[in-house]
Amino acid sequence: MNSLVMRLNRSVKNKPSPQTERRNIVFHRAADYRSCLKQLSAAGITPVKALDSVRLLCCHSDRRISWNRLRSHPSVAFVEKDRKVSAHGMQTSTARAKLVNKARFPWNVVRVKAPPVWPAANFGKGIKVAILDTGIARHPDLKIAGGVNTINGKSFSDDNGHGTHVAGIAAATGKIRIFGVAPKVKLYAVKVLNASGTGFISDIVEGIDWSLSRGIRIMNMSFGLTGESKLLRDAVRRARRRGAVIVASVGNSGTLLKQIDAPARYPETIAVAATTRGNRIASFSSRGRGIDLAAPGVNILSTWLRGTYRRESGTSMSTPHVTGAAALLRGIKRDLSAANVSRKLKKAALPIPGGINAAGSGLLQIAPAARTL
Repeated sequence: MNSLVMRLNRSVKNKPSPQTERRNIVFHRAADYRSCLKQLSAAGITPVKALDSVRLLCCHSDRRISWNRLRSHPSVAFVEKDRKVSAHGMQTSTARAKLVNKARFPWNVVRVKAPPVWPAANFGKGIKVAILDTGIARHPDLKIAGGVNTINGKSFSDDNGHGTHVAGIAAATGKIRIFGVAPKVKLYAVKVLNASGTGFISDIVEGIDWSLSRGIRIMNMSFGLTGESKLLRDAVRRARRRGAVIVASVGNSGTLLKQIDAPARYPETIAVAATTRGNRIASFSSRGRGIDLAAPGVNILSTWLRGTYRRESGTSMSTPHVTGAAALLRGIKRDLSAANVSRKLKKAALPIPGGINAAGSGLLQIAPAARTL
């Protein structure tokens, strides 16, 4: 262990600079993780993040130094760059939506056949849903049960707008203007993305573990990365083993990459593409293997910052429709497994043009899925 700490001493920095990048170090054993953390502290080195649950140390490191010797240390399971993910939203309107006199069912919520399920599901009441995103802002049409900021431990309020928009699609209460897919869920703001809509894998993994530790078993991830991360892959697998439904956006690269983003391409997630009001796959929606479902994602009206409403597009917007659908199914049958949630939603989907590599099983249809419970 002393040799490991010596290697870290030579490469780890306490402050970021143009010459540093974040690296994630995962240990095989908890004892080795704790010993290394203790010795680093004695040497005056403070990691960016230390996660006991996964034996992870995230550190600023000198990008010019090779980490091959550290990777080969018998105590180390793996080392990887702390990659960044980006939100899958696309701004389509800067104008504020006009207020109406009473709440209404947005066309997209009606299109996925959510309202007919509300009585049987009790509107999703009591089902815990985590929105892993830029946070959620206070809003008269949102009821936030709690949250966390894994970036810096401060407020989980939204400083971007993306997370608030996603939350409204999943769970707007209809108190003022609009209903979301599951209006009475217990909504949790898990702030893992910053004001620019980007975030590090280590912060996301902490958000996943925070959610699991609080019994939250439905998670929305409207973000992605084109590269790979073993740390994220392992976290998603762990969440699925513990019964979590993980709903992820496929990305906004259109036909350019021929591959959907991670974590949507992991088999443990429900990967969601975006459709237009005409039930066609949106031009921006990523194509590739692994897509499960499609849902509305173009010009979607939802909650925004400072109590306002706004229309946005992106696979970020399609994903919370499926998140809300999972909450409604579990509102009817609490012990429904993650595998069965996915299976029933895919089986009930409406086939639409585009093929499996664009639309998956088809357009989300919640009412037909609920009738099979």
